[in-house]
Amino acid sequence: MAYITINESRCKGCGLCTIACPKKLVSMSEIPNSLGFTLAIFSDTEKCTGCSLCAEMCPDVAISVFKE
Repeated sequence: MAYITINESRCKGCGLCTIACPKKLVSMSEIPNSLGFTLAIFSDTEKCTGCSLCAEMCPDVAISVFKE
C-alpha cells in the first residue's frame, strides 16, 4: 500500500499533480486555504501505486510519497 501527503503550506494549487497521477487519485479541493489557494487533495490509498509522478511534477515540493 502507498499513499501521499500534501503540505498545505507549500501547495500553490497549480494542479500539475492532478495531471501527473495515472490513477487520477489527486484532485483539487473546492475550499481555498488561508492564503487563497485551492489545494490538491489525495483520495484513495487502496489504488495508489506509489509511482511518485505527482511528487516529481510538483514545483513547490509539497508532496511526499510513502510506500509500505
